[in-house]
Amino acid sequence: MSSLFLVAGTSHAAVDNELSLVDGQDRTLTVQQCDTFLNGVFPLDRNRLTREWFHSGRAKYNCSGAGCDEFAGALELGYQIGFPWSLGLGINFSYQTPNILLDNVTPATLTGQGWGGIITPNLFPGVSISADLGNGPGIQEVATFSVNVSGPAGAVAVSNAHGTVTGAAGGVMLRPFARLVSETGDSVTTYGEPWNMN
Repeated sequence: MSSLFLVAGTSHAAVDNELSLVDGQDRTLTVQQCDTFLNGVFPLDRNRLTREWFHSGRAKYNCSGAGCDEFAGALELGYQIGFPWSLGLGINFSYQTPNILLDNVTPATLTGQGWGGIITPNLFPGVSISADLGNGPGIQEVATFSVNVSGPAGAVAVSNAHGTVTGAAGGVMLRPFARLVSETGDSVTTYGEPWNMN
């Protein structure tokens, strides 16, 4: 189970890395990665060419300067994936938020009067990204999800998002990144330290 939260304000998370940029409107845009943890686990398919992990962490942004109250853009999280050799390498990433959808529920339903019920699908949908990379060595960048943001500051958090790489012969390295892209096209990306998924 994993979750994604968009929050505003400050926190006391450990900053892993950050980068700033002065955009075309003379605002300073800063993006940070905090509390990043990639937990490499033994793959469930027991295949020696599969790497599997769970990702937890936060991305935060800050806009300082005139006009930051009107700032709007997207905050992205993703990876650069390095592999020495592959047989039709495939990358998969998914997260699912726990939630329920109520059908025709009123306060009277909660007291035992009237009718209504809990139905699916989820109120907040899950996201899955897959990419086929072909044969050979290389580095591939994959943005796993993107959240629209607005205002002078905000953050997005992910807990135990699931990722896999299949068809990789040799080691697999993951370099997590956080990217802030303004609606005017200005972009700043911070890259974390590589994680070995052997």
